[in-house]
Amino acid sequence: MPFVRIDALKADPDRLNGLGRAVHEAMVDALGIPSDDLFQVLTSHDGAPSTLRYDDYLGIHRDEGIVYVAITMRSGRTPAQKRNLYGRIAELAQKYTGTEPRNLFVTLTENEPIDWSIGNGEAQYAT
Repeated sequence: MPFVRIDALKADPDRLNGLGRAVHEAMVDALGIPSDDLFQVLTSHDGAPSTLRYDDYLGIHRDEGIVYVAITMRSGRTPAQKRNLYGRIAELAQKYTGTEPRNLFVTLTENEPIDWSIGNGEAQYAT
């Protein structure tokens, strides 16, 4: 059950929806999550100096097309699955929104089943 946050500069609703679609489809394809497992927060930032910052770290030139994707999920995916996920996100984000792969910054944070409550104040995944 991944939880996704996507932050982009000056993104209209169509771009935000396309980015959300790209990340979700990539997770279904690369990680095998159920297609109805969709929990996302999509945020557009107006470009004021304090909203999103970026630089050309590791020699990758980024510009105002920057998109930050933060995925929190239960642990257990292999390095190969994660690499496949990054590539698929880049491929689909470019296809659906024109976002250049160099402008995608993706992070994965893993946790354990006890770290989730899906509703009703219960730990549904805890054993």
